[in-house]
Amino acid sequence: MATVTTKLLQKSFEHPDEVRGLPKARVEVIRLGGYSAMRVRFEPGWRWSEHVKPVVGTESCEVRHVLYVISGQLATRMNDGTEIVFQANDFAVIPSGHDGWVVGDEPAVIIDFEGGERYGAL
Repeated sequence: MATVTTKLLQKSFEHPDEVRGLPKARVEVIRLGGYSAMRVRFEPGWRWSEHVKPVVGTESCEVRHVLYVISGQLATRMNDGTEIVFQANDFAVIPSGHDGWVVGDEPAVIIDFEGGERYGAL
C-alpha cells in the first residue's frame, strides 16, 4: 500500500524512472510519493503470449492491471475465455490470468495505475 503524502508532487513520463524494452513494446515506469504508474506503447502485432510469456515464464499474465487506454485497441482474453476489446478512453480492471494483444494497425497506448512494478520485470 502506498504511503500517504501531504506534499504536492509532480512527475512526467517525459523522464521515466525506468524503461523496460520488451519485443514490440516500450514500458515506462514513474514512481512518486509511494505510487507508481506505467505507460506502455504496444506496437501492432504485439501479443502477450508471444512477446512477454518467454520473458516472464508464466502461462498467462499474472499481473493485475487498472488502466486507461489513451489510443488504439487492446484485446484481453481471461483464462476462463471471457474476452473484451478495450479502446481509447476506456478505463478497465483486468485481473491476473489473461492474454492480451493489439487489435488493428494502430499502436495501443495505455496508462496502468497498478501493474507497473511487476509488468515485464524479471
